[in-house]
Amino acid sequence: MSANGNSPASSMLNAQRVVVMKFGGTSVEDAIAIHRTAEIVQGRLNHGLLPFVVVSAMAKVTDFLLAAADAAGRGERAGSLAISARLRGRHLDTAGKLVAASSVHALSSRVHAEFDALDELLRGIVAVGELTPRTTDLVVSFGERLSSIVVAAAFAAVGVPGEHLDARECIVTDAEFGRAVPLEAEIANRLQKHAVPLLLTGHVPVMGGFIGATEQGITTTLGRGGSDFSAALVGGGLHAGAIEIWTDVDGIMTTDPRICADALRVKTVSFEEAAELAYFGAKVLHPATILPAVQQNIPVYVLNSRNPASEGTRITAVAPPCRSPFKCIAVKKRLTIVDIVASRMLMSHGYLKAVFDVFDKHRVVIDMVSTSEVSISVTVDTSDRLPAIAEDLRKIADVKYESNKALICMVGEDIRGHNGIAGKVFTAVEHVNVRMISQGASEINMSFMIEEEDVPEAVRSLHEAFFTNPDRAIFDVEAREQESLVQI
Repeated sequence: MSANGNSPASSMLNAQRVVVMKFGGTSVEDAIAIHRTAEIVQGRLNHGLLPFVVVSAMAKVTDFLLAAADAAGRGERAGSLAISARLRGRHLDTAGKLVAASSVHALSSRVHAEFDALDELLRGIVAVGELTPRTTDLVVSFGERLSSIVVAAAFAAVGVPGEHLDARECIVTDAEFGRAVPLEAEIANRLQKHAVPLLLTGHVPVMGGFIGATEQGITTTLGRGGSDFSAALVGGGLHAGAIEIWTDVDGIMTTDPRICADALRVKTVSFEEAAELAYFGAKVLHPATILPAVQQNIPVYVLNSRNPASEGTRITAVAPPCRSPFKCIAVKKRLTIVDIVASRMLMSHGYLKAVFDVFDKHRVVIDMVSTSEVSISVTVDTSDRLPAIAEDLRKIADVKYESNKALICMVGEDIRGHNGIAGKVFTAVEHVNVRMISQGASEINMSFMIEEEDVPEAVRSLHEAFFTNPDRAIFDVEAREQESLVQI
């Protein structure tokens, strides 16, 4: 080891040339998508960069694997194996379209070996009659394990020097199955050992996202959407020059274009804004993705694999000033408001702690809090644990809860610095019943709770109020103007 703790090999690596490229499920969903992904990676190689590729499972595969695991846990042997058989056929068919005839046998053998192991695992779950979180992690890990094997072979077939790298050799976590916590120092050490030699010899590591392993080698997962997190952990561990998140949209949008056809691509946002958006419902990024990037000050780009010419969205430590107070409108649905009333105890010492301890006990995250002289209202995004939470809360207070709520989150820089902004927001949605209101302590978000059914109308009204005359330096106004010309 050198004096600064780096190995001799790592000291030879120009980290700023490393670009971690994460491709989501729709970017590797079939042979056509994987060919497109290979072309994008080749483009990075042509520019003298050193790509490290992280892939999700093929689109919908994780859902099918969860269904197979659930079926096995219920003792439905034939049903669980039938799901596995369909997935086996899909992967073999895709593999056959990606590699030359001379290479098909070798790749098919690897795919068969993975599915043979999956089938054996499903039979074991049926025999035991129990599905544990640890076993569930092992079942769903097959999605990324298979996609990374197939994608690496597809790269090699078209001249991209792809080399499969098992994520479980690099992404080290604790044993919190279903939502494992990464051990970042050990991850950095493993990347130096397993990834840096590949990069130095001109190879493109291809690793499955979402999965890891304990120090004892037991398979874990980082939670749904964790492939983004995997990419950020790799980026942080390698001190990469950039992290690219490749999806099927042109970047972060001012709001969901399925709700508002006038939604605009946001050219640049700050890490803080992106973190708020990710947590409060924006599906482009996993909330935890931002953290390793912030720690290393690594720019993150959100890009479209179906439209690689688009500049996407750049996420940096500090975003340029914006004329508009808001950059995005995020929506988080399927929330529940829990009202806790204990008029005699509200201001008593330790009461708030007792309330929050109940949510902590059940490992439920609170999104918003509002208090009055006689009540506390909180919002949560879980329903299956609410009866148990309510039972514990009723020991200290009266409790009721209302479901089917949605949180509207307006995100932008220095919201408090814009006089009259709250009045303009609530004038725009004056025809909608607002249940709770909160302005974040970070000064970059303003949130309020409404009925789920009112979301489309509220979002369209807010977008019209704040994005009719957008700042061209921040928003892709040109794209909207070009669309208008085409329609004419």
